Amino acid sequence: MHPDLKYQIALTMVPTIGPVSQKKLLEHFVNAKDIFKANKKELCQIEGIGEWSANKIIAWNDFKRVDEEINFIEKHSIKPLFIFNNEYPQRLINCHDAPILLYYKGNASLNEERIISIIGTRTNSSYGKMITERIVEQLPANTLIISGLAFGIDAIAHKAALRNHQNTIGVLAHGLDDLYPSLHRSLANDMINHGGLLTEFNLNTQPDKYNFPRRNRIVAGMADATIVIETATKGGSMITADLAFHYNRELFAVPGKLNDPKSSGCLKLIQENKAILFSNTEHLLETLNWKTKKDPITKQAELFKTLSKEEQTIIEILQNQSTFSMDELLIKTGYNSSKMASIVLNLELLDIIQTIPGKKIALV
Repeated sequence: MHPDLKYQIALTMVPTIGPVSQKKLLEHFVNAKDIFKANKKELCQIEGIGEWSANKIIAWNDFKRVDEEINFIEKHSIKPLFIFNNEYPQRLINCHDAPILLYYKGNASLNEERIISIIGTRTNSSYGKMITERIVEQLPANTLIISGLAFGIDAIAHKAALRNHQNTIGVLAHGLDDLYPSLHRSLANDMINHGGLLTEFNLNTQPDKYNFPRRNRIVAGMADATIVIETATKGGSMITADLAFHYNRELFAVPGKLNDPKSSGCLKLIQENKAILFSNTEHLLETLNWKTKKDPITKQAELFKTLSKEEQTIIEILQNQSTFSMDELLIKTGYNSSKMASIVLNLELLDIIQTIPGKKIALV
């Protein structure tokens, strides 16, 4: 354990001193221990720390509670991630109200190259379930899926990730000594081995309603993009969406029926130009610059065994010279025009060749 951990935890427990003020104190003192050693005059010199807040810090002395927290995280193999720790979600650091300390139980990196948050209503439709599962299935390998482990879209996203061998993180609105909703305990246990559980809340913190917006800012802030599947115009998903928008994250919303209350929030986000209309996963990957093309030769090698001898011949010709016209291919192969047209059409459908300006044919 880091020697300063005791004071890092203590700083999060001082009443009325929120993440923004905590970060200002750390920017000045660097070590949390020095904050508790400072006098009132030194504390009051920090922007946003007035006499009242300084008195709260000086008066705080509940280190018994801190010791209980440390004993719990050691017993249950929980990682405390301080904001200066390299394992702390680096995307989250750029959010002005990011928590200074997170508690994490899991095995996935919180700084994967690709991270997506998927959120939505607790009372999803069959359409919402289908879209969520399809999106997760079509995401690139090693994409980390973030959600809030709630009923509905959250749980569907987590389960779909596990089925598709993707790591998934559930961000909680309470301490790691409990699980809400309790019906997701089995799901949460599976996630610990293929992702993890993450929270900023200390031991014995109940899932009170005002904790969920705080939870939601982590869901929005630690991802490259947030996808809203289904939501009404009010509720937790809209709070998360607004946070993602204000954090300058990409925000996507799945459109639905105009008269469906479950789609009204998504349509509102699109109408207000906060969210990009989600049409398909390919568009999402292009927007995030995640779309990677396989090397043509590698792709062709994978398909070679399933292609006809004539189709393989066309590919070999195009590998030796970048482009050919249809007439040149006819001369080169000796095939008739009808047969050539059939071969070219099939290779185009397989996304192996493409027609380029000048009526030329080339490998994709």
